[in-house]
Amino acid sequence: MIRKLFLLLMVKAFLGCEDVIEVELPTSETKLVIDAHFGLYLNEDPQMIDGAVILSLSAPFFDNETPPANGATVFITDLDLNRRYEFQEMENSGVYFPKNNNFPSNAQSTYELTVVYDGDTYKGEANLIPSVPIDDISQGDDTLFSGDETEIIVKFTDNKDREDYYLFTLGANLYLTTDDRFYNGEQFVFSYFYKDIDPGKEITVKINGVDKQFYDYMRILIEQSGQNGGGPFESTPSLVRGNMINTTRPDNFPLGYFSLSEAFKKSLVIE
Repeated sequence: MIRKLFLLLMVKAFLGCEDVIEVELPTSETKLVIDAHFGLYLNEDPQMIDGAVILSLSAPFFDNETPPANGATVFITDLDLNRRYEFQEMENSGVYFPKNNNFPSNAQSTYELTVVYDGDTYKGEANLIPSVPIDDISQGDDTLFSGDETEIIVKFTDNKDREDYYLFTLGANLYLTTDDRFYNGEQFVFSYFYKDIDPGKEITVKINGVDKQFYDYMRILIEQSGQNGGGPFESTPSLVRGNMINTTRPDNFPLGYFSLSEAFKKSLVIE
């Protein structure tokens, strides 16, 4: 059994400057952002799908909001079975869900996401990446610096017959990536620390199987978001390209990613 500690660092910013400093960041062309990550819970009856195609437009660095991309045509094609699955937008939100809850679930197929927006056609391919179940989650007694953090202990057992990459969703837009280089085929245990969680709150931890490319993509996004204890100024903001391409105008590439993951989850009520 291997145990590794992931520290969730809390950093407070103290603002005490009297002078106003104006920072002028370089602007870039507005890009379509395609967030299309799906978790398929194949072990549940009935099978459950978690995710949607979220379309937005890139915005200047200091903007608090990103505008949705409305009115797009969105569908996924099973390239092996030649089946097409249509999506529809939810109330001009830029969030597109499968029509009639119809979603592909053939684990052996290659799937292609197509997005038609503002005269351009964007495409990307994905295969379903396998995962492993979560063995157990429990509440621990350890804390970090302030002493009032809540520890959650997560256990899972890696599959020894393949090279695995994982994305954990820990709630409240908190994510964690890990790969099995140092625990192939063994049980892996890690702790995650939450700040300001009240007793009685339910925490749901999800594990998703991902490929190496999506693993690297998410690792970069997590680092740039400042989730690991930094902040938005820890590194220079950059455009992170995914696996979607613009087939109409290749130079006008989109941002974002299309992925399909086998997923498992467990929940815990905080004491």
